[in-house]
Formats: sequence, structure tokens, C-alpha cells
Amino acid sequence: VQLQASGGGLVQTGGSLRLSCAASGRTFSDYIMGWFRQAPGKEREFVAAVSRSGITTYYADSVKGRFTISRDNAKNTVYLQMNSLKPEDTAVYFCAASGTMASLSKQKRGDFGSWGQGTLVTVSS
Repeated sequence: VQLQASGGGLVQTGGSLRLSCAASGRTFSDYIMGWFRQAPGKEREFVAAVSRSGITTYYADSVKGRFTISRDNAKNTVYLQMNSLKPEDTAVYFCAASGTMASLSKQKRGDFGSWGQGTLVTVSS
């Protein structure tokens, strides 16, 4: 599956952004979808994941209560609504697709075999 992320930009502390990731090439609903981020000089880290149906979600502790992941299988798109943004949220955000059967909380970065190109989110203080 091919993935194209968009929606990044510059926002002030406390602001909001919504990222989108459009999928093509394979059956979108066959995949668990996730968002990861990579800040300068740091490793890529997990942010959130959503089940194939969209019913179940899972978040990193650092974004729980502020970010919401969702998907629209009719539009082949996954979203990441980011509220109450902080400077430490500054990173390149990547969407990714996993075809494995592990539960959301047990998904590892290596389970995500398809990745989008990344979109930059900058939160100014």
C-alpha cells in the first residue's frame, strides 16, 4: 500500500493541527494504521494506532488525551487530530500500515511495512 501524508505546518503552543494520510494500491481496511514521529536527533517513536475497523485505538502516553487517531475506510484515509500542542511535539510525522495480526498494543515498529513520506509539524513556544 502507498501512503501520502499531509497537513503539517507551523503552530503555536496550545494550537491544533489535523494530519491526513491517503492510502492507495491495496485494500485499506486490511491494514492497521499508525502514526509515528521523529524529532531532530531522536529515534522514530510510536504515536498512535487504529484498528482495521476504526473501533479500537491505542496511544503513546505522551499524547494520550491530546491526540485522536481515526480512519475513514470509504476514503482510504487515516487522520491524526492533534490538540493542545507542545513544543516537544515538534517532529516529522509519518503514517504507516501494518498487515500483521498482533493487537494494537503489541504492534512493533517493524510490523509496519509501508510508510508515508512524512510531514513536518513545528510547534513554537
